[in-house]
Amino acid sequence: MSDERELETESTVEEKKDITEEEKKDPAGEAAEETDTELSDEPAKDTDEDLTDEPAKEGKKLRKDKKKRKLPVWKIVVVLSLLFVFTFFLAGVIWALASWSVITTDELLWHLKMSLKGANTDMVVEFCLITIGSAVLITGVACFAILFIRSRASRKAGWRIYRVVQVLTALILVGTLITAWFGFNIGGFIKNYINASKFIDEEYVDPGTVQITFPEKKRNLIYIYLESMEVTYMDEQSGGAFPENVIPELTTLARENEDFSGTDSRVNGGIALPGAVWTMGAIFGTTAGLPLKTPLGQNGMSANNDFFPGLITLSDILEDQGYQNRLIMGSDATFGGCRLYFESHGDFTIHDYVHAKEIGRIPEDYKVWWGYEDEKLFDYAREELTEMAAEDKPFQLVLQTMDTHFEDGHSCRLCRNTFGDDKYANVMNCSSRMVDRFVEWVKEQDFYENTTIIITGDHPTMDKNFCENVPESYQRKTYTCIINGAQSMPEGTERRNFSTFDLFPTALASLGVTIEGERLGLGTNLYSTRETLLEQYGLVKVQAEMEPRSNLMVKMYRGSYTSPGLKKDE
Repeated sequence: MSDERELETESTVEEKKDITEEEKKDPAGEAAEETDTELSDEPAKDTDEDLTDEPAKEGKKLRKDKKKRKLPVWKIVVVLSLLFVFTFFLAGVIWALASWSVITTDELLWHLKMSLKGANTDMVVEFCLITIGSAVLITGVACFAILFIRSRASRKAGWRIYRVVQVLTALILVGTLITAWFGFNIGGFIKNYINASKFIDEEYVDPGTVQITFPEKKRNLIYIYLESMEVTYMDEQSGGAFPENVIPELTTLARENEDFSGTDSRVNGGIALPGAVWTMGAIFGTTAGLPLKTPLGQNGMSANNDFFPGLITLSDILEDQGYQNRLIMGSDATFGGCRLYFESHGDFTIHDYVHAKEIGRIPEDYKVWWGYEDEKLFDYAREELTEMAAEDKPFQLVLQTMDTHFEDGHSCRLCRNTFGDDKYANVMNCSSRMVDRFVEWVKEQDFYENTTIIITGDHPTMDKNFCENVPESYQRKTYTCIINGAQSMPEGTERRNFSTFDLFPTALASLGVTIEGERLGLGTNLYSTRETLLEQYGLVKVQAEMEPRSNLMVKMYRGSYTSPGLKKDE
């Protein structure tokens, strides 16, 4: 009995000690508990359970609220990624519109579908710096703002910054779409694609359907494409729009030879129609007599290793007559589909920038402007003309210059500062002198007597500022001159109104070739009295008819159209 009492006494003492320690830790809580017990009608046991559950509920609620307010990392990554992409495209669109005076959707689609290999390195670097630089800068600032506030300030502030970045991303997307829509006239392009026109289909004259007769002694052809060369750069008295003549030598060549100005003292030139306002489009237009149109939803022709395979072009006709065809250019011929075109039509031997490195004409690491400068181009042309003339076959040599490409051209060691700080004018002037010297050299050669020289600007310049003072009422034209042609315009002929498409049949006529009906492609022989499409329908209508989709050209592009002349050969 005494032992049991001692145990009870010890237990009672320990309980009192525990109660005393709890009171010391939380006297207010104990007092509150007593008050609640006294006021409550519920048993004390129930009150203890409620007090135990309440803190657990509160803690769970707080944890849930914190989880809701926390900004997930994946959301940050997604919005910053979209911001980077949309900023990149907006900067790219603005750069293109600021760099080109005119850029069409046809041209954009063409270059997107064809190879960009061989593009000017300086232009590519500038594009990357502006687009990637803008995207990195804006995305970097947004990323810093979100992460800094997320880690240093309240989560509520982090969410606010996130919402701001979301709105910014949406605005940049909208800005990109609006700028591209109006800047590239995408709406007009879609409208023209939906609404087909039969104009090209009905006016096109397939070379395989008409009689083309060569003279017994075939003439050689030197075809020179001058990058961005226009009649515009002459003085007003000569037919240009500049206060001072930038290209006096080319002006003299045009006046002394054939430019189809007739009785008019002003120099004449060809109008570049839609689909022929960039280099590959211009070459296609002058040799096939058609605009280079790219159907939506079609694969690039490079995938098929052919270029409008069912078409008969100028060089196809010459090849069929035993001509050796050669192309010399100071850039990579792969760019824009140029190599593909000349290999597909005329079986050209191509001596471009890549070839010059391969045979050791220039060092392996040599790179100026787009490849090598025009001074070298004309030097190499002299060498190869001497070689081709020694062959017992007629020849066609095509030259493509590059020094006068926008922006501002390339100033070589031969260029002078005739026009002060106007670099592009100095480069154009330099090109004029180089061409003149080359023509004089050709005239001194034995083969010249039986050789025709055609000099043409490929398209109007795309330089944004060079022609900014030219009145909108002035009709800009590409430079056109035929030297030592086999034909001439009849005396008293009025000034011809023509496009670059007309050079297709005219080039053959300058070699002494007779053409049944005087029409090939959409072009007219300018030596004949037959009206060109511009003379027949007027410039406004013809330009408008070049824009809509042509079902015939869609078939040509796909390779489902074959000229009757090619079918006969099969």
